[in-house]
Amino acid sequence: MKLIECPRDAMQGINEWIPTELKISFINTLLSVGFDTLDFGSFVSFKAIPQFKDIHDIMSAINYTTTKTSLLAIIANIRGTEDACKYPCIKYLGFPLSISETFQLRNTNKTISESLEQLNIIKKICDDAGKQLVIYLSMAFGNPYGDDYNTSLIIHYTQLLSQMGISIISLADTIGCASPSLIQEVYGNITPTFPDIEWGAHFHTTPATAFDKIVTAYKAGCRRFDGALGGYGGCPYASDSLVGNIPTEKLIDYYLSQEDNTLQLDLPNLIKSKEISNFIFTKYK
Repeated sequence: MKLIECPRDAMQGINEWIPTELKISFINTLLSVGFDTLDFGSFVSFKAIPQFKDIHDIMSAINYTTTKTSLLAIIANIRGTEDACKYPCIKYLGFPLSISETFQLRNTNKTISESLEQLNIIKKICDDAGKQLVIYLSMAFGNPYGDDYNTSLIIHYTQLLSQMGISIISLADTIGCASPSLIQEVYGNITPTFPDIEWGAHFHTTPATAFDKIVTAYKAGCRRFDGALGGYGGCPYASDSLVGNIPTEKLIDYYLSQEDNTLQLDLPNLIKSKEISNFIFTKYK
């Protein structure tokens, strides 16, 4: 199991300004824990996500020289891609592509068709800069807008992405609506159909349903899981009230419950990260 810790997703919907120094301390501590990847920030419009208008200050101060954790940043357009590609330490760029037309417009101010055209350009920029593109296929388990939804749509867009050379796709339960049976249906169809794709899960959830989602996705073949310590965060464009991320603690508990599994995590820094997380998300709203 690959654990992708997502402080960016946890912080981006907070309206109150989180001081840059505190973000840097949080990110640097997380980089010492030993996660596979850290989704640490975004290069998007500051008007859309003002919490990361300090992204360049963050980049100048994070300690990436001694960590084994890869850095992932979210981008949503060509300019953000070009900005992110200036930093050699960033390995992955994550692009949100929705199978819901309504949500794609809300999230990126572009239609799905326009986003796919832009994505071709973004992919070339990433290739030229030696970055790997991760696609977050949002509204992958349904949407509240009345847009069409079925598993065939996921297969359709995966075929298009695969033809572009995309090899990592994370399915996002953007509004926290996925049931275990739907998770089984979706991953049960796509993992054998596209065996060369590394499939991930970016679940938003209530605490009561988190564990069942992890168990079902894992058993259906998913091995890449996004989480956030404490389950904080969610998508600010998905609905009026945020649904939290999968708590990283539950991912760790489930993984360690499987026979012969071990995680090479630095427990003191994990505990320290948890303390900083609790401080941030109880102080800033």
